[in-house]
Amino acid sequence: MKTMTVLHAIALWLAGVGLALAQANSIEAFDVVQQGGNVVVRITTKEPLKSVPPNFAVASPARIAFDFANTVNALGRTSQDIGQGELRSMNLVQGADRSRLVLNLRRTVAHEATLEGRTLVVTLSTPAVAQAAPGGQVARFAEGRADATHAIRDIDFRRGPAGEGRVIIDLSDTSTGIDIRQQGQNLVIDFLKTSLPANLRRRLDVVDFATPVQTVSAFQQGESVRMVIEPRGQWEHNAYQSDTQFVVEVKPVTADPTRVAQRGRYTGEKLSLNFQNVEVRAVLNVIADFTDLNIITSDTVSGSITLRLKDVPWDQALDIILQTRGLDSRRSGNVIWIAPRDELATREKLALEAQNQIGDLEQTRTESFQMNYQKAADVQKLLSDPAQRMLSKRGSAVVDARTNTLFVQDTPSRLEEVRKLIAKIDIPVRQVMIEARIVEASDSFSKSLGVRLGYNEVGIPAGHRLAGTNNNPRIAYGGSLGNVDSGSTGGTQGGAASLIPGSLSVNMPATGFNAFNAGQFSFILFNAALTRFLNLEISAAEADGKGKIIASPRVLTADQVEALIEQGTEIPYQQATSSGATSVSFRKANLALKVKPQITPDGNIIMTLDVNKDAPGALTPAGVQISTKHIKTEVLVENGGTVVIGGIFEQNDRTDITKIPFFGDLPYIGFLFKNNITTATKTELLVFITPRIVNERLTVR
Repeated sequence: MKTMTVLHAIALWLAGVGLALAQANSIEAFDVVQQGGNVVVRITTKEPLKSVPPNFAVASPARIAFDFANTVNALGRTSQDIGQGELRSMNLVQGADRSRLVLNLRRTVAHEATLEGRTLVVTLSTPAVAQAAPGGQVARFAEGRADATHAIRDIDFRRGPAGEGRVIIDLSDTSTGIDIRQQGQNLVIDFLKTSLPANLRRRLDVVDFATPVQTVSAFQQGESVRMVIEPRGQWEHNAYQSDTQFVVEVKPVTADPTRVAQRGRYTGEKLSLNFQNVEVRAVLNVIADFTDLNIITSDTVSGSITLRLKDVPWDQALDIILQTRGLDSRRSGNVIWIAPRDELATREKLALEAQNQIGDLEQTRTESFQMNYQKAADVQKLLSDPAQRMLSKRGSAVVDARTNTLFVQDTPSRLEEVRKLIAKIDIPVRQVMIEARIVEASDSFSKSLGVRLGYNEVGIPAGHRLAGTNNNPRIAYGGSLGNVDSGSTGGTQGGAASLIPGSLSVNMPATGFNAFNAGQFSFILFNAALTRFLNLEISAAEADGKGKIIASPRVLTADQVEALIEQGTEIPYQQATSSGATSVSFRKANLALKVKPQITPDGNIIMTLDVNKDAPGALTPAGVQISTKHIKTEVLVENGGTVVIGGIFEQNDRTDITKIPFFGDLPYIGFLFKNNITTATKTELLVFITPRIVNERLTVR
């Protein structure tokens, strides 16, 4: 036991010595001074740093973090209250292979880090206010070097998968200073000490991309380049830089702030990162610390990256890093595995091949499934479909039709999938009651006006009558009427009649309706000697009718099962056969409703409808006519709702005038020589459909 204790102590001492040798550097001093409106933080280390440590900023809560690799804390304290400017306090946490310095801020500010010998100088700038837009804060995205000149090599615009507009600027180097701010409804970006080629000084119209961005303008302004992005509607933006590529995203924002998906597919907490030529592994470690996720990085992940992000969701920042370096990720719970795309694809392919080999060697077993609502034969066809076989190569399925049982033989993993499938499809099918109402409404009006007019003298021989008939009215003048029915206008009959000075007759009475005669009004006028008389008879009739026919077929059927209900007669007719003989065939004249319903996931009903209402018509030499009313359509209706799927409106107005030429056109008295018949008919056909989903718990008594 003593030997084991000594060995354990030696091992701990050697580990401590190794850790001390590995972490040769240390933080010796931490000072804060205020210069003008800026706060300057000076961190002194034992050995000079090779480069500015990786750092990142978080908006909420506002803080800036620096990671000192292979460095220990030699300050003698882990925290300090400061209270100068926007800097509230400092925390210094030592890990296994690094120390993290966290500057806690009152609000988010821009920062710049430089090296001066053994001292890291961090300058916290006071937030600036744009002069062109009072109240709008300028975000100092990158400071840049004052003694360097930069250039923009290309400007491009693309549409993102979530409808966002992406303005992509290709820079000449990674140290270009960039300021970005919102000015009114526009987004203004200044590239400090940067030149713009003449071919890029233009205004891009990007309305056709269907993003919030309407136009993008870029122009030279002194020693800098200004870019103005003009969006429309409600929007938000973020910006990030990967190596020499600077991207500004403008995303649409909907009116409802409670929906998570309205701000795109990235939902992580926002952070800011500023890395200059640091290893990709170090950046991934920063994201792992920020998110409290376990990130496993493959040994093949290497290389450096320059990355500057401002208020970007952490999952989007991770996606940007992976896309830039050709990497991909797989997540399982709170563990993320990161490796090159080809490596992940190769590993997954090998895993699938191994799984298939295990499946070929795995022992099979048989399981029975009692079908409750499905037919076992239908499920067998589904499992054994050659186009998409659900069983393995060694699997099989047989059916016992008598007990409606399905027997499946396969590997345990495939049997589990079959069990899940049957649990989803062997369920009672919902039923739908579909009711149709076919309404035929008619409104008719008829009016007839006629007249009888006669003038004669007493001297007409017996057996004669006034000229004219109901169908052939005419006027006779002078002498004896003679044979009036034959249409003669003169002559004598029997030689007993004397000459008559004249006679006149008009016979155009009104027509009755609905088996009723027209009403009549007579007026007879004699002279004083009773030798001449005038007979006037006016007849009139009027009919007004209204009718309504309602047919209401209804049928109950299962979801996605076609149903048919019909009622009517079958009319026989002669039909020639191929041998030349005739046979009797029948044609239906009936009321029918054919429907196939489909219940949607949200409770509505899609119906394929075929409704017809036929009736026997007039008899013709070829057979009986069939009056047809037919509609065929597909419609979406809510459960229990009623919709009009079709209608036909027909109106017929007719006026018939029969008159004696010339006399019927005379003013004032022309009505005595004419007959008027006026007919007006209106018919309307409407088809209503009402579907109702039947509750499974209801029972029919």
